[in-house]
This record gives sequence, structure tokens and C-alpha cells, in this order.
Amino acid sequence: MKGLLQRIRGFDATPPLFFHFAYIRIGIFLLLSCAAFLFSFLNEYQAKAASPISAKGTVAPLEKRELPPASEASLELMAGQMLMVGFRGLYAEGNSILEEICDCNLGGVILFERSLIGRRNISSKDQLRHLVEGLHAGSVYPLFVGIDQEGGKVRRLKWEYGFMPLPGAGELGEQSISSTELAAGRAAAEMQEIGINLDFAPVVDVNVNPNSPAIGALHRSFSADPELVVEYARAFLQGLQAHGVIGCIKHFPGHGSAENDTHLGLTDITATWLSEQELYPYRALIAEGAADMIMVGHLMHTNLDKDYPASLSHAVITDLLRRELGFAGVIISDDLQMGAITSQYELEETVHLAIEAGTDILLYGNNIRYDDKLAHKLQKAILELVAQGKISRARLEESYERIRNLKKKLGRPI
Repeated sequence: MKGLLQRIRGFDATPPLFFHFAYIRIGIFLLLSCAAFLFSFLNEYQAKAASPISAKGTVAPLEKRELPPASEASLELMAGQMLMVGFRGLYAEGNSILEEICDCNLGGVILFERSLIGRRNISSKDQLRHLVEGLHAGSVYPLFVGIDQEGGKVRRLKWEYGFMPLPGAGELGEQSISSTELAAGRAAAEMQEIGINLDFAPVVDVNVNPNSPAIGALHRSFSADPELVVEYARAFLQGLQAHGVIGCIKHFPGHGSAENDTHLGLTDITATWLSEQELYPYRALIAEGAADMIMVGHLMHTNLDKDYPASLSHAVITDLLRRELGFAGVIISDDLQMGAITSQYELEETVHLAIEAGTDILLYGNNIRYDDKLAHKLQKAILELVAQGKISRARLEESYERIRNLKKKLGRPI
């Protein structure tokens, strides 16, 4: 026992010199690792900060040209003018969208407040003005800059970004018709100031089903009375047109009875659609010459077309909307990236069907499946369809001339 105590007392707790060097080596390694991580982080941060996509600079304006008549236009120009796409970014400088606009002669862009991953195109009024100025500066030809500014629950220009409030159609429909024109006029004045020249509004869907998830439940319809829908929609359009903003009525042939949302999947309105009521706003506004653009929804009605939704249907777009109702203006699809379309069709087939059906502008929000080369791919798909003889040059010329004529109205009261 005595010997054991002596050994314990005599134990030297100081580690050998070997361990001192080991600790030093570990410390140096950790220090260098931290330094390397910090250096990498700072480099990445500086690169992002210096990136022209996020930096606020100036886009050198290109020399502007009027769109030539179809007989003088190239296939590439006509195909590009038939496209409208969305993009990510708060500034135009260094953004891939400028490449798309320039390389593809892109006809238009659509702006969103947010995307699936966060903020998209809008953070303030000044920022948005700068963005839109850059987009126009980067385009040789007149550019549609579109936005969904219906009011209420569907509006991108909000109070928090410095814009005036805009009531939704359901609320406006309970007020005087003149107040609707004033509200739309105020919104259009702000859009004009920024350079936005196309508003995907008003909704002319009749409130057949107040619980319809995409329309009635969101108070996007003016009324259940089709005649009142016409009165309020006319006033809204007049408010926009007074400030040079083009309106787009939607969603043909009528979304008000739908029991499902086309954002999520194909919506069948065969059993719920009321033809006389739901077509009435279109008949009336077309007859008056009040509608410059009409958006066609992804709505399935098997008595109109047993095979395809309205947005891809020749029977609905050409036979019904063009021939029977007499609409001679621009027809634009609803977002062709919605679940109703992408769950059923590949991109090339969608492009083919939409153009053959009679669509003038193919709208791609570019949100659900983001692709910064989307316009290039769409233009290429159109050109290949022409080369294969599946779409004729004459068909492109028809749409191009309608787009060209509408763009002559840009920048002045309509």
C-alpha cells in the first residue's frame, strides 16, 4: 500500500513533449480550416454582391425599331413575338432575361411578386421602375411588360411596396360603376409611371359558383349577373386604357362554375358551365370593341372539345371565340406551366397544340419549373415545328400581325 501511494504521489500529470506538439498541430489545423472557410465565404459573398444580376446598374438602351410587317419579318422574329415568359431577379442588369429578350426577340415578360423560393421581381416602387426601365432598354422592339393586377387577393403591386390599394372585383362589384373606373385608373397611372403596359385584368368570369376555389372563393368575380359583369369590366378597362395600359379579359370560356383550380390540375366544367351566362360578357365586350386581349383558361368542356382543354382547343379558340363571337384581337393562353397542362403534355406538344388551336401568345410564368433558357427552348420548338411542316409560316404571320397591331397602341391612351 505504501509503495502504491508513493507511485501515485510520484505520478507526473504533465504530458510528454510529444503530446505538446500534437496539440499545437491540431490547433494550427483548426485555425487554418477556419481561415479557409472564412476566406471562401467572403469570396462567395463578394462575388454575389458584385454580380450584375443583383447589382443596381444601368442597361444601355438599344436602338428602337418598329415591328416590320409580316411579309418582311423573319420566322425567328415572329416566333419570339409569340412568347411571354417570367424570370427571376430584381434588376435587369446582367440578368439572363436580357439575353432572352435580345436573342429571341421576345415579345413580352410577366412580372411576379414572389416565386416558389421567395421574392421574385418586386421589392419597392423605385426598384421595380428601375427593373422595367432596364427591360425596355434591352429590347429592340416594343415589349409587353405584363402583370396580374386585378385587385384584392390577386395583385402584385401592394401597399407595402409603395402602391395604392386596389379592391378586388367582388368588392368593386358592390360599389358604383364609376368608382371601379377610378380605381382601375389609379392603378393604371402607377403602372404607366413604372413602364408596365399590360394588365391581366379584369376577370369577366360570372360568379356562378361562389365556392369555386379559383374565382368565387377568392372574390375575383364582379357579380353573378352577367350584365353587371359587363358594366364593371367595361369601366375597369376604360380606367386602364385612359393611361395607356392594355387590359386582358379572362378566363375564356368561363371559369366561374369550376369546382377545381386549374393551377393544380385539369378542371372539367362540362356539367357546370352555363353557356349563355358565361359567354355573355365576352359577346358584349367583343361586340363593343372593348377587348384588346383575351386569356383562354385550361378548362375542359367535353361538349365543346372532347379531347383538349380550351387553351389547346381549335374548336374553342378558333371556332367559338374567333368565328362565332367574332374576336379579332390577341388571344393569350393562361400560364402553360400550370398543372392542368404539364400533367398531360410535354413542352413541344403543348406549343404545337396551342399554336394550331389559334393562340397568339404563349404565356409561361416560368415559376413552377424555372429555366433561364426557357424562351430559347420555346422559340426553337416553334421553328422546328415550322421546319417539319407541322405549323405553316402563314399561321405565324396571323398571330404576329395581331400582336404587331396591338403593340402600336403602347405608350398612349387607348
